[in-house]
Amino acid sequence: MGGMGSGRGYQGGKRTTGGCYQIDVRKLQRAGVLTAGGSFAWHWSRNGEPVATIQARAEEDRLTLIYSHKRGGGDWQAMDYPVRLEWTACTLGGRRAWFLCPANGCGRRVALIYWGGAGIFACRHCYRLAYACQGEGADDRAMRRAGKIRERLCWQAGIANPDGCKPKGMHWRTFERLTAEHDTFVGVSAGRNRQAACGHGLPREPRGLICFAKWRSSG
Repeated sequence: MGGMGSGRGYQGGKRTTGGCYQIDVRKLQRAGVLTAGGSFAWHWSRNGEPVATIQARAEEDRLTLIYSHKRGGGDWQAMDYPVRLEWTACTLGGRRAWFLCPANGCGRRVALIYWGGAGIFACRHCYRLAYACQGEGADDRAMRRAGKIRERLCWQAGIANPDGCKPKGMHWRTFERLTAEHDTFVGVSAGRNRQAACGHGLPREPRGLICFAKWRSSG
């Protein structure tokens, strides 16, 4: 399993969100793993290969991240890192979870936190991360959007892989709309990459990290 912090992205010399390990509280809430007293493993993979994993423990007002990291040639350091949670009411009922950035002096309410060189998770403002989409070409943008749709459809990552089936519980109308959008993005990406292969070298491999959580009860 790769160490925390491998896999970095740069945009004009600036690190990007797409090249960093990230945790999305919205995905955690949808997966139902924020219930107090439970614990789960959070994994990252790239091109279908696992690269890193951490453990997490849910409490009423916080999520404690349990992982190890090292800087340079130093020793591994065990981390038991609490990230506060805040819940807000939704307009149509229910409530939404947020992270409160745990970096000293921040406390921003955010949906995503990132692992950076300091060895802690914090918001993109604290790490001064640019969005990966800033400055990307039309082919990269189309590939990224197709990849997001494949993730939502629970298909195998990578537009070169075969398409999958309709996920259980998804309406046919939604499935047909998403597959049509996916095919459009794939067409744009393939067209741009063919041009690149003919006149400007081979197309680049898709980049980015895919993550998922596995929950278990601590009881």
